[in-house]
Amino acid sequence: MKEAENIIVGISIGDLNGVGSEIVLKTFEDERILDFCTPVIFASIKVMSFLKNHFKSNINFNSINSLSQVATNKVNVFNVWKEPVKIDFGKEDAKIGEYAIKSLTSATKALKNDDINVLVTAPINKHNIQSEDFNFPGHTDYLAQELEGESLMFMVTDTLRVGLLTDHVPVKDIAEHITPDLIEKKINTVYNALREDFKIVKPKIAVLGINPHTGDNGVIGTEDDAVLRPTLQKIKETGKLVYGPYAADSFFGSNNYKNFDAIIASYHDQGLIPFKTLSFGQGVNYTAGLNKVRTSPDHGTAYEIAGKGEADENSFKEALFTAIHIYKNRVDYKEITSNPLKKSPKTNRR
Repeated sequence: MKEAENIIVGISIGDLNGVGSEIVLKTFEDERILDFCTPVIFASIKVMSFLKNHFKSNINFNSINSLSQVATNKVNVFNVWKEPVKIDFGKEDAKIGEYAIKSLTSATKALKNDDINVLVTAPINKHNIQSEDFNFPGHTDYLAQELEGESLMFMVTDTLRVGLLTDHVPVKDIAEHITPDLIEKKINTVYNALREDFKIVKPKIAVLGINPHTGDNGVIGTEDDAVLRPTLQKIKETGKLVYGPYAADSFFGSNNYKNFDAIIASYHDQGLIPFKTLSFGQGVNYTAGLNKVRTSPDHGTAYEIAGKGEADENSFKEALFTAIHIYKNRVDYKEITSNPLKKSPKTNRR
């Protein structure tokens, strides 16, 4: 593995019929980014050359067939496959889904083997990736199986961080999934991520309720009083600054979220609707709690604009720099905890 000053960033190419390839190309057209990292795109030089021509990109790729051939100051393309691929922008295609998974599994293997330092994933289509060999709702669940740790979907910007108790769970099943054990695991994952990945020494965490108005004393559901409140009280007794449950409908509109280092929502839309409303195009999807660093942009394949040159690369660029930042913070944290006498680097509240 290369040193932290020369971080190798693996990039899974995602759905080739979507905007993923475009935002990857636009990001690395700025050669200054190569001062911060060495990118490795997991795809094929044939595909990337086609995309380069289509989008009139000025990137010069370094085609490699072994990860030992990775070159610094170059945009490397690791050839996961050799055959040509028919790209039809904006179309859902099961065959394209297969190539998205080939890229992802190859990049994940490289991450596990320390051939790359971090992984940034371009958007996939959750429907066309399904097969007998790959049966996961998305990146997060697959990486949770392949990597060590307790995974958590953590949506982050410089000023807002939102984690989820449940992620890709049908609304009708949410309450039965939220158990004291799950609550403790997810809060501990967020707490540790804030300390190790974001250098926040004493994190303040808010938890949103399960039911409207946190149940209104049992009138609109009992889960908040029976499950969430007692579990949060138990966690508080360990010294963690955990508060709630808060009624979700007014929490963001009142700006109360600004008083916390992270917010934990009970389910997907409760957390992601306000997050994306406040930060769309700048947010990053970070899989916290794993032994490796993975980030992605906060949007999907955007078929409606794919191939048109209209995609905004800012969220992907933020995902790239967030991965680099977290990796460096983990290196610092490991050095500090292994050598307690070493002076701690400057910490951040936000």
